[in-house]
This record gives sequence, C-alpha cells and structure tokens, in this order.
Amino acid sequence: MATRIYKPRIRKPRIYKHFVLPPSRLFPEGWAGTVPDLRELQEALAAQVSLRGRRQPPRWIAGIDVGLGRFERQARAAAVLFDAGTLELVDQCIVDQPAQLPYIPGLLSFRELPVMLEALAGLSRTPDLILCDGQGLAHPRRFGIACHLGVATGITTIGVAKSILVGAHGPLPAGKGARVPFLIDDEQVGIALRSRTGVKPLIISPGHRIGIEAAAAQVLALTSRYRLPEPTRLADRLSKAGKARC
Repeated sequence: MATRIYKPRIRKPRIYKHFVLPPSRLFPEGWAGTVPDLRELQEALAAQVSLRGRRQPPRWIAGIDVGLGRFERQARAAAVLFDAGTLELVDQCIVDQPAQLPYIPGLLSFRELPVMLEALAGLSRTPDLILCDGQGLAHPRRFGIACHLGVATGITTIGVAKSILVGAHGPLPAGKGARVPFLIDDEQVGIALRSRTGVKPLIISPGHRIGIEAAAAQVLALTSRYRLPEPTRLADRLSKAGKARC
C-alpha cells in the first residue's frame, strides 16, 4: 500500500478529508482514523468538560505554549511553573518532538498535545492550574486545546487566546480590566478581556474545571505590565527561542 505523504505547499483543507492518522498516546491502542473521526472524537470528549471550579485556590500555576508553524514538522513546547503565592518562577521544561499531524483547522490539539504533555511531565511538580496559549470553549465544537489538555490530565485549565477562532464580542472599553461576554451563536463561551489599557483584548475561555468568570479573574490577576499573563508570556517566549531542556 502506498504511503500518504503530506505536502506543505498544498493548502486546501479538503486534502485532509481522508488523511489516515498515525497511532499516538491520544487514542486507544492500535486506533487510527480520519479527520471526520477526529471531529467526532472532539464532540464526544467535549461532554467530559466541567465548568465546576476547584474548592481550594491553586498552589502551583503553569503556563504552556507550543512553537509550531502551520507548515513546520518539529514542535517545541515550553512549560513553566510558578508559585501561586509569590508569583516566582520555580521550574521550566522545553521539549522538542516531531509533530505527528499536519495543520488542520479546528484540530490543533491533536497536533500539539503530545509535546505539551511531555513538557508538563518534565516539571518538578504537578500544577494545580494550567494557562494554555489557545482556545478553551471558544471553539466550533467547544473543545479547544485547553479543554483537551484539561480532560487529558484532569487538571484545571484556562484558554488564553490572542485572537478569535470563531465567535464575536461587543464593544469593549479601552481600560485595563474591561471585559464583555464572548459569544458563539448567542451562547457565552468566554470573555473578551482587556488585559492592558489600549491593547487588543485576549479571549479567555474555560478549558476544564473552572467557570467563565473565574477564568477571566484568574488571568487578570496573573497579568502585570504586559498584554499576556506571566505564565503564558514566558512560555510563549521560551517556545520560540529556547533550546530543549528540562
């Protein structure tokens, strides 16, 4: 049987319709399927997302980001760990790993989650909360990468997105801390948050085990003079510039 070869120069989404997925730790052993199968799997896993928050405040907070261009095949994930009480950086881990899938809109988590899990496993402590550079509920199937990471690990997760994948929000005042509901088809799935005066808002949406308002409040509390909260700001910088190390 001829092997399918992904060709980056071809950009039409329909070429992925029957792409056979390689086995990985994200699927049952020996399982392989097509892109439609993945969309069905997202919908099934989305039912496991919980918006019920933790009873206790987090002790350890992580940020995670993956440096991986649309047509790149080598993924680099950076995970950072902060002390929630002092907001001091206590650990970091950067992992390089080949991406198993090409870029497929709406299915980013299947491409990036394996290397993210490796980076988180390299931290000295298990975080109580993870801020993920990407979407949570603000996703066509309500299952962005922050949701997938939360369901896969059981850890509380928040999606901190720099741009809109799908959905919209109303007018937003220019001052830091301004917020308005973020909607998809008239359903609130998150909050558009102005994390710094005059800058483009962040799209904050729950990933797992946290509510919408609590997610926005947590992100704002971790944001100082930059647009991004410190955990994802540092993870973003390391994933693009750091060398693999834990």
